[in-house]
This record gives sequence, C-alpha cells and structure tokens, in this order.
Amino acid sequence: MAGLISENTLERVRAASDIVDVIGSYLPLKRAGANFVALCPFHKEKTPSFNVNPHKQIFHCFGCHKGGDVFTFVKEYENIGFLDAVRRLADRARIPLELDADPALRQTRHLKDQLLEIHEQITRRWQACLAGEAAGQPARDYLAHRGISAAAVQQFRLGAAPEAWDDTVNWARSRNLDLALLEQAGLILKKEETGRYYDRFRGRLMFPICDELGRVIGFSGRILAENDKVAKYVNSPETPIFTKSKVFYALDKSKRSILDAGFAVVCEGQLDAIACCLAGVPNVVAPQGTAFTEQHARLLKRYADEVVLCFDSDRAGQNAIVRSLDHLLASGLAIRVAVVPAPHDPDSFIRANGAAAFQQLIAGATSFFDFYLERLCRVNDVTTDRGRRTVVRSMGEAVRKTANSVWLEDYAQKTALRLAVPPEAVRQEFNKISVRTIPAETHAAAAAAETDAAAGSALPPPAMIEAWLLKLALQHAPGLDWLMAHCDPAWVQHPHARDILARRLKAHREQTWRGLGALLAETDSPAVASLITQVMADERELPNPDQQLADVVLRIRNQFADQQIATLLRQLSQPGITETQNLEWLRHLQQWRQYKNQPLGPLA
Repeated sequence: MAGLISENTLERVRAASDIVDVIGSYLPLKRAGANFVALCPFHKEKTPSFNVNPHKQIFHCFGCHKGGDVFTFVKEYENIGFLDAVRRLADRARIPLELDADPALRQTRHLKDQLLEIHEQITRRWQACLAGEAAGQPARDYLAHRGISAAAVQQFRLGAAPEAWDDTVNWARSRNLDLALLEQAGLILKKEETGRYYDRFRGRLMFPICDELGRVIGFSGRILAENDKVAKYVNSPETPIFTKSKVFYALDKSKRSILDAGFAVVCEGQLDAIACCLAGVPNVVAPQGTAFTEQHARLLKRYADEVVLCFDSDRAGQNAIVRSLDHLLASGLAIRVAVVPAPHDPDSFIRANGAAAFQQLIAGATSFFDFYLERLCRVNDVTTDRGRRTVVRSMGEAVRKTANSVWLEDYAQKTALRLAVPPEAVRQEFNKISVRTIPAETHAAAAAAETDAAAGSALPPPAMIEAWLLKLALQHAPGLDWLMAHCDPAWVQHPHARDILARRLKAHREQTWRGLGALLAETDSPAVASLITQVMADERELPNPDQQLADVVLRIRNQFADQQIATLLRQLSQPGITETQNLEWLRHLQQWRQYKNQPLGPLA
C-alpha cells in the first residue's frame, strides 16, 4: 500500500465514505438506538447480530466476530484486495487517487481508464440498439426464442451490434473519440491496404465481459443465424484491460452467490451461464472463450473450495472436463461433475426439462473420479485386454496426481469392481504408475493455512479486565500519558490485546495516531481487527474514566505480579536446586511482593 496511495488521500476517502451509507447500499440496515443492525452477510443467522456504529465508523458482528471499518467491509463483502476496495470507495466519492510517481505507471493507468470508459460507452450504445432500434430486432427475436427475459437482458447488460461495417467507427467519430484508441480496445480493426477502419463486431448479440468489480473490459458477440462461413462467437482480443485466461464471464454477478453456496458451477458459454442463473443456480461462471486455465482455478479458489463442472454433453465438452483436472487439483479445489444428458448443453437442458430438474442435476453432481471412471468404461471396450489396460492406466494416472492414499485405495477397488478383476491387481498397476503429484505442496500449504486460521479463531477472547483496558486506551485519550508511564503491555496476557495496546501507546509516543480507522486499515490480522471492533462496539459508558483506568491497570499489574510469584514458588519447591539458585529466586520473590504493594502514581 505504501507508495501507491498517500495517507492523506486514504483519510479523505474514509471521511467521504460514511459507513452507514456504504453498508446500507449493500444491506437493509435498521436503526437500533444509536447504532444500526442487520442480518450478518458473512454468516447465516436468523436474528441480527451485525452492528454498524456511525459515531465510531466501524462494524462488528457479535455472531461471527468479523469487524472493521468501511474499507474492511467493502474488501470482505466484495472479496477484493484493499487497494481495489479503496478504489471503489474513491470512485463512489469522486476522489482521485494519488498513485506512484512513476510516469510509466501513471501512463498505463491513464490508458486503462480510457479503455474502461470506451467499453462502458459502447456497452450503453449496444444496449440502446437492442432495446429499441430496428437494427436490434434480430437480436430481440433471438433472445425471445431462447427464453431470455427482459430482466436478464438488463442484469447482464446484453446488447446488439448492427449489421454494418462502420457503425462503431461512425459512432466513435460522432463523439470525437480517437479511432486508434478504439483499435487498441479491440472494437475496430484497420484494413492494411487502405488504412481504413471497420467494425470487429457486426450483426451480433453482444455479451459484455466484466472484471470482478463489474467494469466492462471486453465483449463476446454471437451470430444470430446459423452460418458455417463465419465464427459462431467473436471475442475481444487481449488488451491492456482484458486477458481471457484470467477472466470468468458473470463472476462479478455471481461471486456473492458462490461465497454463500460454498461452490461454483462452471459451464462453457455465456448463454449457459445466464440460463443457469435464471434457473435458480446463480453461483455460476463460464471461462471466456478459452480452455480452463491455472489462473481460472486460482481465481475460483478465492471464493470457494469446490467446483461443479457442468459442460456440454458432446465429446468436446466431456474432454474439456478431463483437461481441467490438473489445474483444479493444483489449486486445492474439490471437483464434482454434473453430467448433462446428451444431446443437451445446460441451456437446452433447462429449456427442455425446467429449472427444478437442473437444480437436481447440480445437487446430484458426482465426484470427478466417479465421473472419469464411468466415462473411461464407456469409451473403451472393457471386454478386451486393451480396453481394460487403458482404463486402469488412465484411472491410475488421474488418481495418483492427488497424492491421496485413501483415494488411491478407494478407486483401485471401484475400478476393479467395474472391470471384474481382483482389487490387488489394480492396486499393483496403480502403484507402477509414475506421475507428477501436482497438488501435494498446494494441499500442504492449504492445510497449514487452515491450521493457522483455526488456531487464530480458536484463541479465546481476552479477560474482561483486559478488554476494558483496550477500550480505555482507544477511547480515553487524556489518560494515555499516564498509561505510558505506569502500564507495561507485557502485563497483558492475551496476545492480540497486548499487540493492540502496544501499538496504541507507540502511536501516542511517536505522535502518529490517526484514529481508529487508520489503526484498522493497518491491521493485517482479522482476529486483531475483530477484537478492536468488539471492544469499541461495547456501548457501556465510561463514567470517571481516569479512576477506571487506574483501577484496571492496578488489577492487571497485580495479576501479572501474582503469576510471577507463583512461578517462583514452584521453582523454589523443586528438589535439587543449588543454594545459589535458591537465594536468587528468593530475592526475586521478595522484589515481586514489594512491587505488588507499591501504589501506582495518580492521574493528573
């Protein structure tokens, strides 16, 4: 973050982004006294435990203990990085961000902003064509035939590119747009012989492709009548804002549903994705005109731990499922497969059988390896030695990539059962196969991360006296000079509480305190942020805070002293200690007893 956005700009964005207004644009907030409440968006609940404090500009959920400031909320709700959260709030408040002073970086950012603006404008142009122009009638007829509702057309911002060689060129000229910039955006092309520009998308139904923030970065155009002489789909080329191997169609609209469902449904095309959404399966995405890539798998892993592959029933679609295995395993994603009966794709299946049947198809998706074994036995003649060898070899190669001994044993038995051969024979053949176990390190890292996360979440809350000390330190600024002189953060037992107190005192000592929001923004640990918002969300008043501070610090100091005394008494009771050790520990014991009896200095 340092060097990209100045602290002054962060403070301007924070000050301009009232947390009630921002969260209220995502959730229905209800006033409850001085605060606002809602059902928590981060965990399932029936009674509201999600609190928004307008005075302190923080949120905290007393159910799942997630909390933070306005930047944290946007970051967590949208599942984006901190910089993107700041950008989104800055755009909302119309505050320009100060980026790195590097001229090349500024130039790149300026180019991307220009391309994004052009994509937004042409999206509106094509939406208007589809909505009411004569040139949009073929696209309207096509959508009606495919059963795409007007609401879905609006939700996915579908459009129509007129059947003309120069519609986009003339549109750009009428707005004094730089044609070279439109060429760089992939919207028009230049004829080498004449140097004249012409449209890339002509006579097509237009699907805007958005990034995770919902900004249009490219297009896919589908022909409106079957024609073997032209490509069914024409996609944007790769540009400074669009890399097809890193983009999912509809992810900007489905990411919240994916987080809620815990898995993503991956289909092949835009119309499939829209049909799934209309059929009550909104947690759906589609790769954009490319095979499933490693970047795709990593992108999905940010939102879910499992994917359900729902590709077309034809040979190409089923082969694409098999090719996806390595990337999905490497990302640590669990894989299931929803097999669409031939001759359907998801869209045609839904139109033929209805939404409920498709929902049942997704719910009944099987393990990838069960699907793969079934497919291998279907495409190979398992009554022949050659067919059985192919099944065993292919199945063994796939399962051994998991480096999972339980799966290896399980699918050795399942394969043996399907082939009517002894399990031990299949097991021996599996063990002969040498393959690169793609996900072993990935799974180890993921397991370590999960262990760390579990350890952090399992950490009990601090004692009430320590939580009260944090509240006083964060809320009662006049007592900080006294607190620095009379309180050692080492006395605090809870590690997160100790860290927060030390940072607050350090900021006061160095005169770098910029408020609660800045403290939360600088906190990398969700557990620490949760503790800050938890103690600050406590609405109990602080009557006579000076006296409370003195009492709390005295109790915490004496508790720490009692612990040291107890430790020394245990050491003194050990057999075999030397006289020197005995005298040293007795001296320390006397010092701690005297220290405990010393009064703390009064607050000024």
